[in-house]
Amino acid sequence: MIIDIHGHYTTAPKALEAWRNRQIAGIKNPSEMPKASELHISDDELRESIETNQLRLMRERGLDLTVFSPRASFMAHHIGNFDVSSTWAAICNELCHRVSQLFPEHFVPAAMLPQSPGVDIATCIPELVKCVEQYGNVAINLNPDPSGGHWTSPPLSDRSWYPIYEKMVEYDIPAMIHVSTSCNACFHTTGAHYLNADTTAFMQCLTSDLFRDFPTLRFVIPHGGGAVPYHWGRFRGLAQELKRPLLEEHLLKNIFFDTCVYHQPGIDLLTRVIPLDNILFASEMIGAVRGIDPQTGHYFDDTKRYVEAAQIEPEARYRIYEGNARRVYPRLDAALQAQGR
Repeated sequence: MIIDIHGHYTTAPKALEAWRNRQIAGIKNPSEMPKASELHISDDELRESIETNQLRLMRERGLDLTVFSPRASFMAHHIGNFDVSSTWAAICNELCHRVSQLFPEHFVPAAMLPQSPGVDIATCIPELVKCVEQYGNVAINLNPDPSGGHWTSPPLSDRSWYPIYEKMVEYDIPAMIHVSTSCNACFHTTGAHYLNADTTAFMQCLTSDLFRDFPTLRFVIPHGGGAVPYHWGRFRGLAQELKRPLLEEHLLKNIFFDTCVYHQPGIDLLTRVIPLDNILFASEMIGAVRGIDPQTGHYFDDTKRYVEAAQIEPEARYRIYEGNARRVYPRLDAALQAQGR
């Protein structure tokens, strides 16, 4: 199987965005605040939004299954308070669940958390529990910067994050470390904020003993790990200066990277530098980079082409496409086995 562990519902029916705009307007004018029950999206609308977009491209590119979560840039945890985030997360998670029910062989859900700046992360646990126990979610997206580019939260190693880690360990689910929209003019959302966050999350883990406290905790750092593979020597050297163990022992039992890297030299570097057991296939389509590369004539985010062309053994390619995902996402593996796959 070819499992894409990084998909977002970027093509949701327009009614979702219209409802969200009403919700945002209702923050200043409570009389305009809509109820969740006022959002009406039919199964036929969901089918059309998927069949003409993600599923069409999956079939064209030979992908079998996508781990599907709400649109990352729409999480926007900095907007409103916890109640706003809670309602919004519940709506978005339900839609991804419905997609997985309509297309059970092609999509499995991962949850957005109702994070809010300065609010105890433990408030997110009820939504996590619902998504795992009722919706069959196999992972969560964890935003290390709910402030939207201002980084007001403590690092991921801080004990304030521990309640969510304890629940992750209990359910044996990983977290993709994924920020949302940047409202800081210094950081373009997808070109800077996302990649900054990937690199920052790795460094926060490097400077801490987080995985000593949670030896089975698993993080997936997306977008190829940001700057991490390219500067692997810098991180090895910093670990040495900081008297940390070798990175293979210190971090690589717990941290994994995806293949959302949109050119061949980037994938070649990733597969040469990072152990192949720590790389999971992903494309993040239809996402930040949707165009066709004029140098190749193919879509930038058609990452399967790069993995196919990488100088790695077929067995290693299997691990990237399927084996590592089943290991890092045990609930995904269980769901596939239940389907006879």
